[in-house]
Amino acid sequence: MNVYIDCHCHISSGEFDKDLEEVIESSKKAGLLAVLAVAEHFGEFEKIIDLSKRFQGFIFPCLGVHPVQEVSPEQQRSATPQDLDAALPIIEKYKDQLVGIGEVGLDFTPRFVSGDKDKENQRQVLIRQVEIAKQLELPVNVHSRSAGRPTIHLLKELGVQNALLHAFDGKTAVAMDGQKLVKCLPLENICLETDSPALGPEKQVRNEPQNIRVSAEFVAKVKGVSVERVMEVTTENALRLFPKLRTKIRL
Repeated sequence: MNVYIDCHCHISSGEFDKDLEEVIESSKKAGLLAVLAVAEHFGEFEKIIDLSKRFQGFIFPCLGVHPVQEVSPEQQRSATPQDLDAALPIIEKYKDQLVGIGEVGLDFTPRFVSGDKDKENQRQVLIRQVEIAKQLELPVNVHSRSAGRPTIHLLKELGVQNALLHAFDGKTAVAMDGQKLVKCLPLENICLETDSPALGPEKQVRNEPQNIRVSAEFVAKVKGVSVERVMEVTTENALRLFPKLRTKIRL
């Protein structure tokens, strides 16, 4: 299939509020078949669900509590079990509509973590969300920053079989157990994502789902294969990892 699936996108971000229709249209013209909308906190859950209804068959919801929570635009903190408690009723309400649980994970960046208690809180929040994913038979969309080794070890310990390691930043040696970097990892184990509106090809410029082609072109160059081959295999990978997509997507 010569189409893309963006497996990790913050399409609910306020940065898209003014021109979302145009962003979606340009994404489709670029070959996007579907966008997986991930959450960071329960305050955006309803918005993501609304977007998945507004753009039915194109935007698909993943709900979860990110390891870092925003207090204000200038201040962030580690997630706590209380953050997850507030989110659980909404996850329960929309569980049948979800294609994954995310964005979840560990983030031990020093400015967010003040000590072992913060790290343990993040671990407990991740453990509980993995349990939810297992109960709902859904994959997890996993964030790890400054925590590559602890994240992989915890996922293995919990017996996680289906996970997208989003923007994995660990060393290749650390990633061997779950995911290798592009050059080492078989194409059959790679999915594409943009993390829009963050991590754009140009600094200080808003990222958009249509930029998924930039990722595909890079993977194709590293692997020495055609972009069409990357599109075909990564789309099949996404449909395999997120099986509910296959029943809901407009192929």
